[in-house]
Amino acid sequence: MNNTGAAFSENLVDSNPFRQFEHWYKERLSGDIPIPNNISLGTASKNGLVSVRTVLLKDYNKEGFVFFSNYNSRKGMNLESNPRAALLFYWPESARQIRIEGTVIKISAKESDLYFNTRTEETRLSAWASAQSSIIPDRSFLENRVAFYKNIFKNKSIERPAYWGGYRLVPLWFEFWKEGINRLHDRITYTLSVDTWIINRLAP
Repeated sequence: MNNTGAAFSENLVDSNPFRQFEHWYKERLSGDIPIPNNISLGTASKNGLVSVRTVLLKDYNKEGFVFFSNYNSRKGMNLESNPRAALLFYWPESARQIRIEGTVIKISAKESDLYFNTRTEETRLSAWASAQSSIIPDRSFLENRVAFYKNIFKNKSIERPAYWGGYRLVPLWFEFWKEGINRLHDRITYTLSVDTWIINRLAP
C-alpha cells in the first residue's frame, strides 16, 4: 500500500509522539510484511565513529523502544562509551519513515530474562555460542560452539548469559516523514522540552 497522496499535517498528528508512533506501527503490523519490526540502529563510539545495523524492535511504550543484543558486541561497546543513539524505521510499502533519537539505557535483568525465556532453544544457545562482533576462523568454529553449549545445557534450563540483554532507547526527538508528490515530503518533528513535546514542520 502506498498512500503518498493522503494528508499528513502538523495540525492533524497526535500531540504525543508515542501515540502517533503506535498509530502508524499498528497499521504496519496489520499488513502482510515478513519482518515488520526491523529497524536500523545507529550508534557512535566515544571518538565519533558511526556504525549502523539492523535490529528488531521487541517492545515499546511511553518509556521508550526496546531491542536486544550482546553487550560485548560493537553496538554494545559503542553504547557503553556513548549512550546516544538513533533509530530509523523505513517503510516503503506505506511511503513512511520514522526517525527517533535519544539516550539508551539497559533494561533490568528481570526484563531481559523474561524475553530471553520466550526465545527458542536454538536461539538461546546461539546467544551463548556467539561472541558477537569478534573475529572467528570459520563457520565450523561457530557450529562447534553451539554443539558445546548444547551439551553443557543438556537436560538443563538455558539461562540468559550475563553479557546478553535488552536496551531501551529513551527518545528526545522524533521525526515522522511521509513521501510527497514531486519530493515535497511531509516532515513533522517532536522535540522534548522539559516535559512538553514541541511539534514543528521541516522543509523536505
